Amino acid sequence: MFEPGHLHRRNIPGMPGVPEFAVDIYYDVRNDPKEGAMMHFKLEGHINGQAFVEEFDMHRDVAFNFASLLGKSLIKHGFPANHSPIMRSHTEYDAMFEDIRSKLNAKSGESVNLDHLD
Repeated sequence: MFEPGHLHRRNIPGMPGVPEFAVDIYYDVRNDPKEGAMMHFKLEGHINGQAFVEEFDMHRDVAFNFASLLGKSLIKHGFPANHSPIMRSHTEYDAMFEDIRSKLNAKSGESVNLDHLD
C-alpha cells in the first residue's frame, strides 16, 4: 500500500521462499546544513518475527537509487536477496519514485555526484 511519504508491504501467504514479513518505509526531505537536501528513510517492521528499525539518509542527487539501499537494508535484516518487496508492485514503485522526485523538486538530466553513491 502506497501513500505519499509511506510504503507498506507485507507478505502474500503462500509465496515460496518468502518469510513472514511486514515492513513500513517512511521517507521525507530533511535539510542538512552541510550537505543540503537529503531524503531521509526510516524502515520498521519484522521479518520472520524479528523486529527491526533502521534509518538512513540519501543525498538528493542519488535518492532515486532508493530501491537498492532499501533492498540491502532488508537483506541485512533477513529478507531473501531475490525477493525484493520494493519492486514487487511496479505501480507503487513508480508512484514512490515520482513522489520522491516531487518532494526533492528534481528534474530529469540533473547531474549526479558519483561520490554520493554507496
